[in-house]
Amino acid sequence: MNEESVFENLLQMIERYRQGYRKGKFVEYHEPAELKEILQLDGPGREGDWDEIFNWVGKYLDYSVKTSHPGFVNRMWTGANLPSVVGEIVAAVTNTSACTYESAPVSTLLEKYMFNQMAEVVGFERAEGQMTTGSSNANMIAMMVARNHALRDVKREGLFGQRKIFGFVGSDAHYSMDKAANILGLGTDQLIKVPLNDRGEMELRELEQLLEKVHSSGDRAFFVAATAGTTVRGAYDSIEPVLQLRSKYGFWLHVDGAWGGAAVLSPLLKKKFLAGLEQADSFTCDFHKMLGAALMCNILLINNKNNAFGTALSAGDGSYLFRDEDENMVEDLGVTSLQCGRRVDSLKWFLDWKFFGRRGLGDRVEKYLELCRYAESVVHDDPRLELVVPRTSFNICFRYRVAASRNNDFNYELRSRLYKQGKSLVGIAYIDGKLVLRLLITNPLAVKEDVDAFFSELLRTGDELQRQIGG
Repeated sequence: MNEESVFENLLQMIERYRQGYRKGKFVEYHEPAELKEILQLDGPGREGDWDEIFNWVGKYLDYSVKTSHPGFVNRMWTGANLPSVVGEIVAAVTNTSACTYESAPVSTLLEKYMFNQMAEVVGFERAEGQMTTGSSNANMIAMMVARNHALRDVKREGLFGQRKIFGFVGSDAHYSMDKAANILGLGTDQLIKVPLNDRGEMELRELEQLLEKVHSSGDRAFFVAATAGTTVRGAYDSIEPVLQLRSKYGFWLHVDGAWGGAAVLSPLLKKKFLAGLEQADSFTCDFHKMLGAALMCNILLINNKNNAFGTALSAGDGSYLFRDEDENMVEDLGVTSLQCGRRVDSLKWFLDWKFFGRRGLGDRVEKYLELCRYAESVVHDDPRLELVVPRTSFNICFRYRVAASRNNDFNYELRSRLYKQGKSLVGIAYIDGKLVLRLLITNPLAVKEDVDAFFSELLRTGDELQRQIGG
């Protein structure tokens, strides 16, 4: 094979993969030592040999998890939308950094266009936006902007001698909030975890009491994050009551919609889950989760602020890279980004946006919710299964019912068997010490028959396991 036929051969291989990625097992599982032996990673290479390269590509495809398979229900993402895959390929071939207009003119305009589109959907006015490497970084940037908004001199002086500031998140908030508090020098002790109600949402009375305690001590509450779809339970913190508290205590309200923020694309679900979002200070959403863009694809929006990103993030001498001589030049996005080199993620999201449209993407999210309701009914209708906590949105936290003393070990083994047999990969988590199987439906091709097949295989394997080891 020569270099001129690389793309032809690659596309043929990818097309064969696509034709089978919903069939058979979702993975050909091997233990790590065995897989290492199969792959022969330490084998001698043949430099400059394209046949050898495609041999490695074939192995990768043969032994990787098929994330588009209906049995892959473990993560908040699945196989990518085809327009997004096209964008990913084009972005790789053109291989530029979206940090400046002069190196990425089309990407810069695409990204700004998508900021405006999403700001309109969310309801933000005079919005600023940036695409980040994912909501973990978006949450950190939002917290950083809030910190610099609260402490105007912190960029120059650091936290030394500054008034103590506190952030507040629900107890089930994503762990990236703790990482952000650490990275930003706040200290995790200053990130207060608010107790939850029985739906997994921040208990608003508790939040108000904690805010008042900080305020009364002379310190400042600078940041509150409302989670729009918690990782395990899928709970949505109510935004409107937190807005009322913001009026009293003056904090920055960030909405972490990494998972459930996709509901904003459906007017019906936006009203149901995200009422008041348009008045928040910042909002993040991962397009690579329910909306199906290729990993990674995230947006962070700031509402009704003036140069919030620049105030928080721009620093140092970037004159070797950024240009401001021409007053008509489009602003370089890298000036106010956390990183210097920026992946062209805007093309993926733009192509998806144009292909599916807001309505199509919103309909997709509504369909997922209907399938989740159906999955919940399957659990309710079978005495061998039980919901561990009520379903409030897109997450079904359940388990196979056995004797209480065996529940955690039994369900862990059940999940492991399904995985190693290549039947399904379902998530696990702990809620109040109880191991739960967390079913997520994010595959745009999913139908009720796929849900039935998942539970049928789970029950068959669970029954078999119970006969072998008892429940």
